[in-house]
Amino acid sequence: METLNNLAFGLGVALSWQNLLYCFIGCFLGTLVGVLPGIGPVATVAMLLPFTFGLEPAPALIMLAGIYYGAQYGGSTTSILVNIPGESSSVVTCLDGHEMAKQGRAGPALAIAAIGSFFAGCVATVLVAALGAPLTSLALLFGPAEYFSLMCLGLIFAVVLAKGSVLKALTMILTGLLLSMIGSDLETGAERMTWGIPELSDGIGFVVVGMGVFGFGEILRNLENPGSREIVQASVTGLMPTLPDLKAAAGAIGRGTVIGSLLGILPGGGAIIASFAAYTLEKRVSKNPSRFGRGAIEGVAAPESANNAAAQTSFIPLLTLGIPPNPVMALMVGAMTIHGIVPGPQVMTKQPELFWGMIASMWLGNLMLVVINLPLVGVWVTLLRVPYRLLYPSIIVFCCIGVYSINNSPFDVTIAAIFGVIGYWLLKHDFEPAPMLLGFVLGPLMEENLRRAMLIARGDWTVFFTRPISAVLLGIAIFLLIVAAMPKIRRRRDEVFVE
Repeated sequence: METLNNLAFGLGVALSWQNLLYCFIGCFLGTLVGVLPGIGPVATVAMLLPFTFGLEPAPALIMLAGIYYGAQYGGSTTSILVNIPGESSSVVTCLDGHEMAKQGRAGPALAIAAIGSFFAGCVATVLVAALGAPLTSLALLFGPAEYFSLMCLGLIFAVVLAKGSVLKALTMILTGLLLSMIGSDLETGAERMTWGIPELSDGIGFVVVGMGVFGFGEILRNLENPGSREIVQASVTGLMPTLPDLKAAAGAIGRGTVIGSLLGILPGGGAIIASFAAYTLEKRVSKNPSRFGRGAIEGVAAPESANNAAAQTSFIPLLTLGIPPNPVMALMVGAMTIHGIVPGPQVMTKQPELFWGMIASMWLGNLMLVVINLPLVGVWVTLLRVPYRLLYPSIIVFCCIGVYSINNSPFDVTIAAIFGVIGYWLLKHDFEPAPMLLGFVLGPLMEENLRRAMLIARGDWTVFFTRPISAVLLGIAIFLLIVAAMPKIRRRRDEVFVE
């Protein structure tokens, strides 16, 4: 009953004209980002962070959240119509969605993607609301040692669930932690790894790193394949799926929602792995697996439901524990810090209007996305006809404006460009950049909690193993790392990612 009262309170906050407006802007921009290949939600959230400085915390975070889960919707449109995933979590949708479009069934494919996304988003919103209070109560029991161990576990999850080599993912985590140490020491103020460059005395901004690696890096990679896009249908008709379509998709939507909701909570899991896992499960439970890849509607329903559910449940660890499970949530930590909010359990108790307002806005955002996506399919098709060589200069300009406007510093733009080249190199050599950004954002928090724990324990490092919760979290982290390094498990893991 208390949860229902809190949701009603949150709905009152979300229904204010300002919050509704920014929720719509976020959902619209998210859909646009999802439709247009070449710029993902990470770069977009990073680009728009400076523009939220003048906003109140609630509308700013509601808009940024809308961009993230809106991108999951938009990615399905380009996957189905053009066979190019606008968002990485929509890669699997191409397999059956585009086949359906070639068979003249683009309308039902788009409709099922929207229905599955809406249902999954609503279920995930209820889950966020239901788990918010219990997890917040648990988080209040955590001390510095427990928080440090929890962050270690989160980073190990990011390693285990990242595609490619475990060693490469570990390298990325350590690189992110090292980058986070550039600047001034937290306690003494002494400069570390600044190489005499005054601009580095305050460290490197998370927006600069995120924009460089995920914005400029993606643009460079996309310029390698500037090929023309073959759009199946200029106008999409017959959006209403048939009764057999709905029956076939119902189970897939339910299973995809469950998988996505669970994987979204795990650090490093998120929407990408959720969509792959949901598609694989549907192939396993199907009576006729050979249909998949040839236009099976379940192959659209399951991954689209999974990636939307995962996108929304990823807010659970952020809002309750203050731990970002993926790069977008890492940037949300930055957004909260900019607005003077300390991410973690205190948000729910000290700023309930922000906590419950964000949760209620997710449901309203899902409703808006159905309205935005289906009637505007023609607009998205027209946008997809624009050659990428004409799009990328404007994307670069907006990225540069976003980076420059944070500190009015040309040096930041230069650093972002350097990280763009680094990001491109990482992508070319099969390094997953997401763990690096997570390590970069969690680095200062880990260092702070490590020092606090050691100070309280008077330098006794065994405190991390003598406190029960901390010991369990570290034990799970070590176990996961050992399992992931085992040759048999490693081979099976590589096979799954290749598949």
